[in-house]
Amino acid sequence: MDPTNAVEAGSVCEPEPLGCPDPATEGSGRHVARTKASPVSVSDRKVIGGLLRDIRRAAGYRSVESAAATKGCPASRQTIYSYERGSLVPSLPQFLELVEFFVLEASMPDAPGAKPGTDLRAHGVSAVTRALTLPAYHVMQATDLIARMQPDLGAKA
Repeated sequence: MDPTNAVEAGSVCEPEPLGCPDPATEGSGRHVARTKASPVSVSDRKVIGGLLRDIRRAAGYRSVESAAATKGCPASRQTIYSYERGSLVPSLPQFLELVEFFVLEASMPDAPGAKPGTDLRAHGVSAVTRALTLPAYHVMQATDLIARMQPDLGAKA
């Protein structure tokens, strides 16, 4: 068996990254090229970092160290610091995972400065809603595209 060609052996392979030919569709012209991610503005970086910092504190974690040391925390101390400072921007799934962790999985309601459960959940909803409106996550662009693609129900096809 040639280890460089697992398809010949009939084994299951990981899907190839976007922009690479898929042997099943090769020649069909159905390739999606990778594009460089658009840069995230400084203001979006600050907003995203602030949202995460506020949620962490509202959940009862005064320090990033205590949050990162909590079992099940989805990010390291350095990563959380980088997100909160704006030097790194989490992907939308990473942002959602951290908010879920702080709000639903690891809140410390008895900690000084922690919000009560209902308030913390409302704060989490607010943070996610705000993040979805930022250009960094392209949700508004997708919503705009959906609106533009809606068929005119009064027109005949």
